[in-house]
Amino acid sequence: MKRDFQSFLLYLLGFLLLWEWLRPVEQLTTTEHIEMFVIFILISFAASFLRLKWIWQTILKIWFILFSLNMFHYEEGFFQFSWLSSFFSNLTTDFSMLVARNWTGISNEFRTFLFFILLWLMVYLVNYWLLNRKRIFIFFFMTLIYITVLDTFTLYSARTAIVRTVVVGFAVMGMLTYYRILAKEKVNTDSLNTRKWMRPLVLMIAFSVIVGIVAPKFEPIWPDPVPYLKAAGNKGGEEGIGTGVAKVGYGTDDSRLGGPFIGDDSIVFRSEAMEKNYWKVETKDHYTGKGWIPSDSTLYRIGGEDLIPVFSIPSNVETRDESASLFMFMDYEHLIYPAGIQRVQFQRNYILEIDSTKEKISILNGVDSTPIAPDAYSIEHKIPKYKAADLRETTAANPEQINAEFLERYTQLPDNLPDRVKELAESITEEETNWFDKAKAVERHFGSAGFIYSQTDVAVPGENDDYVDQFLFETKIGYCDNFSTSMAVMLRSLGIPTRWVKGYTGGEFLEYSEDDSSKQIYEVTNNNAHSWVEVYFPNQGWVPFEPTKGFTNTVSIDFTNDDGTPAATETTATPTSKPQQELEEDTDSSKGTDKSLSFSSFWLSVKTFFNKNWKLMLLIFGVIVCAAGLLYRLRGKWIPHWYLLQFRLRKKDENIGKAYLILLEQLERYGLKRNEDQTLRNYARFIDTFFASREMSKLTDRYEQYLYHQKLPDGSWKDSRELWENLIKKTIA
Repeated sequence: MKRDFQSFLLYLLGFLLLWEWLRPVEQLTTTEHIEMFVIFILISFAASFLRLKWIWQTILKIWFILFSLNMFHYEEGFFQFSWLSSFFSNLTTDFSMLVARNWTGISNEFRTFLFFILLWLMVYLVNYWLLNRKRIFIFFFMTLIYITVLDTFTLYSARTAIVRTVVVGFAVMGMLTYYRILAKEKVNTDSLNTRKWMRPLVLMIAFSVIVGIVAPKFEPIWPDPVPYLKAAGNKGGEEGIGTGVAKVGYGTDDSRLGGPFIGDDSIVFRSEAMEKNYWKVETKDHYTGKGWIPSDSTLYRIGGEDLIPVFSIPSNVETRDESASLFMFMDYEHLIYPAGIQRVQFQRNYILEIDSTKEKISILNGVDSTPIAPDAYSIEHKIPKYKAADLRETTAANPEQINAEFLERYTQLPDNLPDRVKELAESITEEETNWFDKAKAVERHFGSAGFIYSQTDVAVPGENDDYVDQFLFETKIGYCDNFSTSMAVMLRSLGIPTRWVKGYTGGEFLEYSEDDSSKQIYEVTNNNAHSWVEVYFPNQGWVPFEPTKGFTNTVSIDFTNDDGTPAATETTATPTSKPQQELEEDTDSSKGTDKSLSFSSFWLSVKTFFNKNWKLMLLIFGVIVCAAGLLYRLRGKWIPHWYLLQFRLRKKDENIGKAYLILLEQLERYGLKRNEDQTLRNYARFIDTFFASREMSKLTDRYEQYLYHQKLPDGSWKDSRELWENLIKKTIA
C-alpha cells in the first residue's frame, strides 16, 4: 500500500480502534501513566506507516519501553544503568513466577513490560489485518463486544465509546472494501474514483450515527442485571469490605469515609480570576474514628453584600485584595468561596446564613428566606502571604493565645484511637521544635513513605478498625480523604489544632477573559472536588496544608527574613502535580493521579507554558505547517539536489539498484509516469525520446544486468552515476 493520504487515514483509524481498548484501563484498574501506552501504540503505527526497517522499529520500541519502565518504577536516571541491571536480574524470577502461575509474585516492572509486549503484538495484528488481509471486521466486532461488556458489567460508561467505535469501524471497513474491489477487478485508482466512493460512505456513516443518537430509546426491560451494580447504587456492603462504589462530587455526609468511587466530569462552575484558587465549602471538626461530623451548629444571618464574618486570616498577616466571579452550572444553595472571603455580590437581593462551626454559607432568598441557587456571583477576598519566620514562632499552646475550649475542640480524638498513630507522628516530628515544621514534616511523610493514590482499591474500616490507623499502617492506599484525615489526626495527637476542609481545587484553565485579559477562566468539575487540612497558628490564623500525594495548594509562604536573607533551612517544599482532583458524592473523596512527582511537575510546567504561550505556539505551528506544505509542493525542485548529494560520495557498484528506483520516482514526480504494463526498456526509450538522449537506455541496461546477475564489473557505478546524475538534473525544473 502506498504512503498516501488514504493509507495514512487507514493507519489513523486502526490506531483509534486500538485506543478504545486502553481507555477503560485507567478507570477500572490501578494502571497509571496510561498516556505513555497510548504514545507507544502511536509510535508503533507511525513507524509502520513510514516503513522503517524492522530493525529500526524494534530498536525504537525497545528504547521507548525501557524509558517508560525507568520513569514508572525507578528513581535513577535513564542513563544510570544500575536500574537496567536490576531489571534484567529480576527477569528470571519474574519468569519463574509466571510459569508457576504465581500472579501476585510478579513484580510491577515485569507487569508493565508484559503490557507493552501485548500492545506491540496487537499493533502487529492490526497492521496485518489492515495491510495484508484488508479485513478488520473481527477486530472491530471484538472491540464493540469489549466496550459493551465493560459498560454492562463494570462502572465504565461506554456511551461515547460505542459511537466512536461504530464511526471508526464503519469508516475503516468501507475503505478496505473499496481497496479489495480495486484489487479484485484490477481497476486503476485515482482521486476521482476515491472521492466517488468515500462521499457516500461518509454520508452513510454520518446519517446512521445521527439517527442512532436522536432516535428515542426504550427503557431497559431488566434495568439492573448485575447484582454488583445494585450494590454500587445503594452503597451497601459487608462489614469491613466496603460501602459500595460512590460517585465523585460534593456531598454532606462524611460520617463514614472510605470505599472506591467513579469519576464525573460534570461542570460545577467556571471561575474568572487572576489566578487559580482552592475553593472552600465547609469545614468539620469532630473525628469519630470512621469519618467527620460537626460538633455543633450555630446559625446566623447577614445581608447579601455585608462583610462576611469568616475570619481565617488575622489582620497582622500580609495580604493583597483580589476578586473572582463564579458562573454556576449546578444548582448549589451554598456559597463556594476562597479563603479570605470578604464580600459577595449577587445580581438579586439575597441574604446569607452562616454556620459558624462549619463555616458553611447558605444562600437564601431575600423575600421569603427560602434556599436559592444563584446563577452567578462575584467574590471579594484577600490572598495571604505568610512568612515562615512568623509561622515558626508557635512552639506550644499558650493559654493566653488559645482558650481551652477552642484547643479541646480542634485537638479532639476518639478514646479508642490506636497508640501507634501518635507514636508515628512523634517519630516523624521528633527533630522539629515548632508547630509549622511539625506540620510540614507530617505533610512530607505522605509523599515519601510508600503511600499510593488510588480511587478504586480503597478499603473501608470495619467495626473495630480506625479509618486513619487502617490507612497509615495496613493499606497505605487511598485518596484525599485518607491523606487529609490522617494528617489532621496525627497533628491533633501532638496537640496541634487542625480541622478538615472540603471544597474544590482550581480546575482546568480554559482561556483568558475577553473582558479583562489579566484574568483567566477555569472550569471546575465534580472531578475537582477535594479535601485538605487547615492548621491553626495563634498569630497567623488557619493555614492550609496539602498532604494528598501528587497535589499542591496555592498558599504562598515567604522563606526569607526581613533583611532578605534566607530563613531557617527550607524543608517545606510541597510536591507539585498536575491539578486533577476529585471527591466522591457520599465520601467526598478525591480523584487524582499516582504519577511520579518528577513527571507530574514536568507535565505541569508544560501545561503552564502552553497556557501562557498558546497564541505564539499556534502561530509557530501554522508557520511550520505552511513551510512543510511549501516544501512538499516544491519537492520536485529540492529533492533532486538531496539525491545528488546523497549518492555523490558512494562508491559501491550495488548503489545502482537504489539509485535507479529513486530515478523512477523522480521521473514520475516530474510528470513522466510509467504505465503499469510498460517494460523498463520501453519506458527508457520513452524517456530518451523526451530528453533526446540515450542515457536512460544505457542506465536501464546496467540496472537490468545488476538486477538479474546481482553483480556488475568493478567501477561500473562511476560511469552509471554520471548517467544517473544527468537524468536527475534534467528533471529539475
